[in-house]
Amino acid sequence: MGYTTTIDLASVAHALTLPLERVEHVVRLLDAGNTVPFITRYRKDQTGGLDEEQIRQIEARVGRLRLLAERKQTILRSIEGQGKLTPELAAAIAAANSTKRLEDLYLPFKPKKQSLATVARERKLEPLAHEILSGSLAAADLDHRAKDFIDPDHQVATAADALLGVGHILAEDFSERAELRERLRRILKRSGKLLSAKTEIADKQGKEFRDYFEYQEQLSKIPPHRILAINRGEKAKMLRVRIDADAEELQRTADELLVPAEHPHADFLRGCARDALARLVLPSLEREIRREMTESAETHAVGVFAKNLRNLLLQPPVRGRRVLAVDPGFKSGCKLAVLDEFGNLVDHSVVHLIGKAEKKAEARAKLVELIKTHNVSAAALGNGTACRETEQVIAELVADELKDSGVAYVIVNEAGASVYSTSPIGREEFPNYDATLRGAISIGRRMQDPLSELVKIDPANIGVGLYQHDVKAKHLRTSLDAVVESCVNYVGVDLNTASPALLRYVSGLNQLTARRVYDHRTANGPFKRREQLKEIAGFGEATFVQAAGFLRIGDSEDPLDGTWIHPESYEAARRVLEKLGCSPAELTKREAIAELAQKAAALNLDSLAAELSVGPLLLKDIVAQLTRPGRDPREDLPAPIFKRGILKLEDLTTGMELFGAVLNVVDFGAFVDIGLHDSGLVHVSQMASRFVRDPHEVVAVGDIVKVWVLEIDKGRRRVSLTMIAPGSRRGDPVAGKHPASQSGQQTEQAGEPRGDGRSRRPRRPPRPTPAAAAHDAAPAGAENAPSDPAAIASGGQSAAPRQPPQRPRFQRPGGPRTQHGAAQAKPHYRPKPKPAPLIPITDAMKKGKEPLRTFGDLKQFLEIKPDEPEIDQETGPPSGDELAASEQ
Repeated sequence: MGYTTTIDLASVAHALTLPLERVEHVVRLLDAGNTVPFITRYRKDQTGGLDEEQIRQIEARVGRLRLLAERKQTILRSIEGQGKLTPELAAAIAAANSTKRLEDLYLPFKPKKQSLATVARERKLEPLAHEILSGSLAAADLDHRAKDFIDPDHQVATAADALLGVGHILAEDFSERAELRERLRRILKRSGKLLSAKTEIADKQGKEFRDYFEYQEQLSKIPPHRILAINRGEKAKMLRVRIDADAEELQRTADELLVPAEHPHADFLRGCARDALARLVLPSLEREIRREMTESAETHAVGVFAKNLRNLLLQPPVRGRRVLAVDPGFKSGCKLAVLDEFGNLVDHSVVHLIGKAEKKAEARAKLVELIKTHNVSAAALGNGTACRETEQVIAELVADELKDSGVAYVIVNEAGASVYSTSPIGREEFPNYDATLRGAISIGRRMQDPLSELVKIDPANIGVGLYQHDVKAKHLRTSLDAVVESCVNYVGVDLNTASPALLRYVSGLNQLTARRVYDHRTANGPFKRREQLKEIAGFGEATFVQAAGFLRIGDSEDPLDGTWIHPESYEAARRVLEKLGCSPAELTKREAIAELAQKAAALNLDSLAAELSVGPLLLKDIVAQLTRPGRDPREDLPAPIFKRGILKLEDLTTGMELFGAVLNVVDFGAFVDIGLHDSGLVHVSQMASRFVRDPHEVVAVGDIVKVWVLEIDKGRRRVSLTMIAPGSRRGDPVAGKHPASQSGQQTEQAGEPRGDGRSRRPRRPPRPTPAAAAHDAAPAGAENAPSDPAAIASGGQSAAPRQPPQRPRFQRPGGPRTQHGAAQAKPHYRPKPKPAPLIPITDAMKKGKEPLRTFGDLKQFLEIKPDEPEIDQETGPPSGDELAASEQ
């Protein structure tokens, strides 16, 4: 008998609220071997312009459905091979819409390991079990009938032994009933609680899990980070974890389903049901629920990491500057690397900026010498150990010895630089230098082109995650690789400068083909045309189609090779140029492009698409690229904050307006670098004058945000920030303005006038989704206007900080806000719960050596008085990642 299972794409379309036709087109394109970035950018007319996120969702859902269909086929063949497949069972298996339901149906037929029930069957007690279950008259007297199955040869010495074996058989039979498991599963999820308690080992160590020594919470309410924390404690054997539920309801449900009310042996069956529940069903369901909770928590953690990683990778490059990279340090000194405009190492040194006066003077002189000798215009300072101490020295130099040089500096996230410095890629790029210098070079290159440098590092080692080290390595790598692939193809790659590490993420390429492209370029010189890619061994037509559009050649013999236009559309692009009275050669001339953009604005794209026999969405992209050829989508994002002075805690006052860069976004808020030794915290409740469920709705890693000082704890050197403008009210569409404050910090921002009179790029538009920007670019000049400059007085210079991205605000009922945005009236629909008593935090938590676990811990941590134990100066206060990993 043959059975077939089908994939219902209509269910996918319904779940994603997409037209079925578009879903079918996407599936056909994926099945044909096309990559998601290629489909997103170059097959818009087939998909109706679906963005990358939607296409990946379709891919994931169809993949799960196919795995389910394959499993159904395997199960049908297995049951049919046992001769037990009935039409009713086959129909039930075919209709199963989840793996749990499918496995419940298969459980009675699954090959079993040795168990009490299998032993009883081997002792030939199964017939008696069937008689009892069916209420047969032959088994009316159980004790008498059981004596008929006494068999010393099979180790059934008494009637009691026979009934015990029968009980094991019936308990296993009960435990395999799909309806029972489904009903009990629902009860557990609805009323179950997760309980954890300390083990004997935890009395001596493992105090970091103190919050979970006597802990319980509803299964439906446990946040992902707590699930991962409990799992970590259980894995370390510091916690015992179990699930508890309403035992009476569970037993009552089991009796209703398993024991008929008028059954002659109801008491015996109830005993079997209790045994099945306690020994087989509940432990199995507990493992299943724990596994589902862990998978859900890991998915959430990976999602947080992926969002932060994407925004970090898409930081705009800083081009045309010679850079002094500084990897700060105490005893080992500061490693210096001078890089030219293309990231090549020009000079290097090691200096001691911290320590004895004579060494410090020598270090300052060396810094000035390197900057002036090599015409350095920017310094990239790593944010690791000794960062702020080193920043103090650099700020002094900028204000004194280098005040006429125009030098500025920027703080760079150095997470993963040490990993790169000892990696095969790092050794290959700089074989003649030690690891410490490679780390400094990586810091400098991250400022010049973050994406090109960060792809060289395992994404898991870039510190913008939440419990990433507790997630399955395969799950994490698959998800993060997809993020890196998305970013690389969103930005595009310069074929003649890209490293193998960058090329491997290009659509259609892998590690082998990327290396072949790099080796061909090394052996034969720069590529002159995209068509030359076909000369590379192993680079076939299919690979060329997938990859060519993402590999740009700036000085190609064919100017179209420097655009996002795919070679398959060159003919259509040339015909568009003819319509505009231009030639491809004019794409290299700035004046001609401006004129071309004016002509393109007058085109009727719909009629032209019909005339050229191309899709309207494809034609729109072609015209956009012709008017802005080779545009880097990161150009529209804000540049890093360049600084000329340092901000001190003593300079701050409550209500002061500042600009800062978002370093990390976690479930309870965001950490913002405003130039102090430690980043300030914007709690999720201070992000907007509306309810914010997820901080990622408002900010992303790398965002330049305007903040106001909410609270200053000078004793602990802590700053709480708010993104709600003083004086704003709930539901205000735009945050209120606050007068610029005097501070010791000077910044140099894109989009604002500089001292030399040149202007910078306009303020940042909303960050694009993966959909984005497959180049819905408007003609040149149709950009957001720069924000009004706001002077920040310091040292006789002024710079206008960039306005942060304006995000939509949604009105919600509530009263007016105080100066810093705290609601004066309680929401009428959510009564304020009574606060739970706080558990005092430990000394290790106060010193930052032990993670915080609750908001209560965080509150106590921030309220520590100056005369209480100081933070350990060696380890410092908890970092953003430590707080994110320990949360709330």
